[in-house]
Amino acid sequence: MTTTTPGATPGATPGAAPAAANRSAAAPGSSPWQLARRELRRRPAVRVSLWIVLLFVLMAAGAPWLGALGGWSPHEFDKSAVDPYLGGQPLGALGGISPEHWLGVEPVTGRDLYARVVHGAQVSLLIAFAATAIVVLAGTAAGIAAGYFGGRTDTVLSRLMDLTMSFPSLIFMIALLSVAKDVNRIVLMTAVIGIFGWPGIARVVRGQTLSLKHREYVDAARVGGAGPWRILTREILPGVAGPVIAYTTLLIPGMISTEAALSYLGVGVRPPTPSWGQMIAESVAYYETDPMYFVIPSVFLFLAVLAFTLLGDALRDILDPRGGRT
Repeated sequence: MTTTTPGATPGATPGAAPAAANRSAAAPGSSPWQLARRELRRRPAVRVSLWIVLLFVLMAAGAPWLGALGGWSPHEFDKSAVDPYLGGQPLGALGGISPEHWLGVEPVTGRDLYARVVHGAQVSLLIAFAATAIVVLAGTAAGIAAGYFGGRTDTVLSRLMDLTMSFPSLIFMIALLSVAKDVNRIVLMTAVIGIFGWPGIARVVRGQTLSLKHREYVDAARVGGAGPWRILTREILPGVAGPVIAYTTLLIPGMISTEAALSYLGVGVRPPTPSWGQMIAESVAYYETDPMYFVIPSVFLFLAVLAFTLLGDALRDILDPRGGRT
């Protein structure tokens, strides 16, 4: 006669229930990075997004070497690849795609699109990552200070957040970048985008800090003689790291889109420096006669924004589940 363990399902494999219980019990004790790895393995779309993100990062980091593989500089003209009797249209099908020009060429100039797209990735991701770093560092510092110290510090920083967020940032960016002439455009765009982006993450961090500063372990550190700097860096900062990481990953696609929009409007990166937004702006005049000139940089921009967005959504659900639900 078979004896059934109380609470067990009849017909279940012996030992299956304890094993499942052990797995479920181990999950709550897992670190955020273990949860992230487990979730990334579980979601095929997120794995694909992660590989695309890594591909773009490697493309940006190795742009000089990857661009040289095609045999053309992003600023080099190839008049033999365009037809001067047809308004400089690329010779051949699909915008001049050939063994010499892997993604075709620009109309009129004959510049290699592969080289320009690869170097454009470097410019776009450099501005996006640098601006995101400014936003995260400034926003995290301001949010922790406002939430922990409270009082006048919180009032001043909160009003500064409100003031910055009340500016029509896009219009101000366009105006500032239009009047600034003889400056490094990449540095200026990074600074301007970063200046207007920090209040959002500062509000998130401030709220998290308000909920953490009266926890038992923080009070214990304070009673033990720890100073404010030690409490902020050793007790508060690890508690807000999860939401900050998730927010950071979601910031990057917005920064890429902002850089592309400013370059598209003609106030961002200027020729001959390549940028995806600038290439899309220049391709509008040729979308009927050479649609591939418009399609190629648009596809790269779309894939980069989509991959970072999907990866950021997954990390937010894992590292900041309450933020994901709200």
